[in-house]
Amino acid sequence: MPNALAGGRYQLGQLIGRGGMAEVRVALDTRLGRTVAVKIMRAELANDEIFLARFRREARSVAQMNNPNIVNIYDSGEETITTDAGDTERLPYIVMEYVKGQTLRDIIKVNGALSQRDCEQVMLGVLSALDYSHRMGIIHRDIKPGNIMISEQGVVKVMDFGIARALDDSAATMTQSQGVVGTAQYLSPEQARGETVDMRSDLYSAGCVLYEMLTGRPPFTGDSAVAIAYQHVSEVATPPSAVVPGLPKMWDSIVAKAMAKDRQNRYATAAEFKNDILTYMNGGVPVAAAFNPLTDLSNVKARKEAEREQPTAPMTQATQAFNPVTGQFEQVPPANGAAQNALKTRAEQRAAAAKAKKKKQIIIGAIIGVIVGIAIVAAVAFGMNTAKKNSVEMVTVPACTATTSKDGLEAKLKALGLEMVEKQDTDSTEAAGTCTKITPEAGSKVAKGSKVTVWFSAGPQSVSVPDVKNMSQEEARTELESAGFKVSSTVKTEDSADIEKDKVTRTDPAAGAPTAKGSTITIYVSSGMTTMPNLVGQTKDAVISQYSSQFNFVVETEASDTVEAGSISRTNPAAGTSIEQGSTITIWVSTGKEKVTVPTISAGTDYATAKLQLEAVGLVAAASGPTDSTAVVVSINPGAGTQVDKGSTVTITTKATTTTGSNTNNGNTTGGTTGGADEK
Repeated sequence: MPNALAGGRYQLGQLIGRGGMAEVRVALDTRLGRTVAVKIMRAELANDEIFLARFRREARSVAQMNNPNIVNIYDSGEETITTDAGDTERLPYIVMEYVKGQTLRDIIKVNGALSQRDCEQVMLGVLSALDYSHRMGIIHRDIKPGNIMISEQGVVKVMDFGIARALDDSAATMTQSQGVVGTAQYLSPEQARGETVDMRSDLYSAGCVLYEMLTGRPPFTGDSAVAIAYQHVSEVATPPSAVVPGLPKMWDSIVAKAMAKDRQNRYATAAEFKNDILTYMNGGVPVAAAFNPLTDLSNVKARKEAEREQPTAPMTQATQAFNPVTGQFEQVPPANGAAQNALKTRAEQRAAAAKAKKKKQIIIGAIIGVIVGIAIVAAVAFGMNTAKKNSVEMVTVPACTATTSKDGLEAKLKALGLEMVEKQDTDSTEAAGTCTKITPEAGSKVAKGSKVTVWFSAGPQSVSVPDVKNMSQEEARTELESAGFKVSSTVKTEDSADIEKDKVTRTDPAAGAPTAKGSTITIYVSSGMTTMPNLVGQTKDAVISQYSSQFNFVVETEASDTVEAGSISRTNPAAGTSIEQGSTITIWVSTGKEKVTVPTISAGTDYATAKLQLEAVGLVAAASGPTDSTAVVVSINPGAGTQVDKGSTVTITTKATTTTGSNTNNGNTTGGTTGGADEK
């Protein structure tokens, strides 16, 4: 194997995949500086014209397609190499998009069945790719988990268009030498019979992939590819809900329609299949709800019997070619002249070969017939002898539904001569005691006296509600559903101080609360608004420290008779107002009570006048002495000119006076007092 291709442009790296026809290596495109994947045909097949044609066809088929769900082809070519024996060989290669991720096959192998949400998303990607390729006139022929990549970003990528083989499933692959092309676990009935395929064959394989994602296993398994192919032709797969207890039965209908034996009963197009899944995802009733897989199988068997009775078609029958416009195979008139003679010659050669083969088969058949005849005689004799000794009566296993009671089912089984083995279903979301599964399945025939295992729900398991705060609605819904809960279609809105608009604020039941699986959770999201908190009485520094991440502040100051200095006296908007997150609010910080100056009150001023002077500036007068009409001021405390808080008390010391006479002295009135009082 060379270290580089195309004159050194593609530097080959480690091996990342190997199949029966080619191997895939990661490489560096030195011209464009990007990582690519290079598929290189195995050297021992380089001279096989059939494989070469198929390899080249893949490059041509996919190079013309451009779809986000299909791995892109960038380049192709053939490298000339020299073998150890000195011979020169061509080594065809295809350069394609490098997808960093895992195949769906590896994901299922590690994790088992996927969640319904993941199944839906993967199928939408696969069907989008098939819808596009079918409209381009290209049928994949080998849809399987190994050909579906899931990138690290969750993007679905379908690969290996135009080529049919198994990378890691070679033990279960139907090769061209067996008359069909494809992987046995995902093979359509018409492929298994070696008939022509159309786009509905891809949809059958996609249905098999959906089945495996839902259940963790393929719809049919067996010891050989032929055994599996036979089941695809003649058997109906076990419904997914019978494999996974609690899985909605609507999935049974969708899978059954996609996997209909008669392709006329399948989805007509990938778009129709995709629309049915979208309808179910959105709560509607898909078209597949009316599909009956047993009727489909019965119709197929009846048609095959009718075909056996029909005479062989003449060799002049027209051939078929795929028409990308109609999505069907259409009749093409037979060739004329030399081409027709060539066809006739080849037909005669095939007839001669078939005759020789038939003769050989007759001889072998005769030998086998003798052996089988002896075996049948022995078996009949043994069977008759056994039947005499022990005649076994067969009975039908009754149905197990959500309304079936344990005692009622046990009595019904006992009446049929069957023994019930009871087991608990600890992973059910149904109510305790609900019948969730029965084995052998309902409707099957079993010998009287057999044991029938029945699973009854132990009740929904309680788990903690996940914390989805600060997530988007879609992220929260996915997280909750993955934990086994349902999510209410009604989303409630509420104000939040710290959660941005449209993000989840909380759930009901709350995060961490033990809640039964299957319960419905209500999501609350932020409206982008918040309620103005009450900041009055709190210090400015404490408020700004606590709310600076939520609001912008404008600070003003004012005196306040009720709020101490340094604390907030009022705000705008007022407390309780609904405002947008990040709004600007104004706070007023108190400077304390207002200061006033004690007025000058002269000694001898009557008490009533002095009191009015104090009250006029916001002070309270208190008398120390008489307060009647004879009272006059002796002194005040605090004294005149003192700065005090508005509303403070000033004490007025007073005395009583009695007027006995008067004279004029410099315009002032003086009077005397009785009782020995000093004359003023």
